[in-house]
Amino acid sequence: MELVCLGVNHKTAPVEVRERFAVGNTKLGMASADLLKLVGATEGVVVSTCNRTEFYLAAESAPEMFRRLEESLAEKVHGHEEPFYRHDKRDAARHLCKVVSGLDSMLLGETEIFGQVKQAYQQAHAAGTTGPMLNKLFQKVFSVGKKVRTMTRIQEGSTSIGNVAVELAEKIFGHLKNSEVMVLGAGEMSRLTAQALVSRGAKSIIVANRTHDKAIELANEMKGRAVRFDDWLGVLENVDVVISSTGAPHTIIHKEEIESVRRARKFRPLFLIDIAVPRDIDAAVGEIEEVYLYDIDALQQIAEEAKARRQRQIIECENIIENELVKLI
Repeated sequence: MELVCLGVNHKTAPVEVRERFAVGNTKLGMASADLLKLVGATEGVVVSTCNRTEFYLAAESAPEMFRRLEESLAEKVHGHEEPFYRHDKRDAARHLCKVVSGLDSMLLGETEIFGQVKQAYQQAHAAGTTGPMLNKLFQKVFSVGKKVRTMTRIQEGSTSIGNVAVELAEKIFGHLKNSEVMVLGAGEMSRLTAQALVSRGAKSIIVANRTHDKAIELANEMKGRAVRFDDWLGVLENVDVVISSTGAPHTIIHKEEIESVRRARKFRPLFLIDIAVPRDIDAAVGEIEEVYLYDIDALQQIAEEAKARRQRQIIECENIIENELVKLI
């Protein structure tokens, strides 16, 4: 059996292409099962985050599996240049080690990716789509990821998507002490972003989520308040910053909705950060004069600034990975 990885990420495709491949957090196990049926592999794990979707498979022939994968995904690529990267055998294992360690992320050394890959593996395992090869691979890779993070300083500085989003808000407003912030979505990404906002002194935080109990839970943790998801537009009048990461399969904020509250807001600046894939906010919203809209790709510039501070740690991390790969494959 040969290990195969085919993926699309922030380096190979813009967000409008990546969102075509995105899989919701609760559907990763189902996606792994569907993948095996689609391409006829014996083992498979689908990893999907805001910056990447990757397919890991155990196959009799790597070239044949790449062909089947690309044929099955061709419809989602229509109209764009080839967005895929391909790794097999040891190179696939090396790539996964780098992903889990945060070396292949938009934000070098980011912390969220470890948990996201672990969740993807656990769901695939529960769905019965893993076997001897992928079980050994992922369990070893998680061990490598922990070693990289504990033995190097790759996580120095602000490396999470949430923290970078907050830094971007501060560049526009100067500081957040007088800002009212609304967080749409109460998942892990929203929680981390809310924590970053509180740590930077945001005046107040409003949380809206489709499951209201989760909104209440997060709001209490942040000493903010929760509103029902259907009521978020009604409180936008006093909000300065909106962080959106709902996991919805389609856009939830549109130009006409923001236009409807402009007069009540007295045309004050409104800063929108869309860290969801697929995107939560229609790109047309950014056409409104006093609205500043950034999607996850727009965070790349700030990420590059943080990357320089940790660049020298990459060689050390890669040495650890190479030493561990000898034991794995």
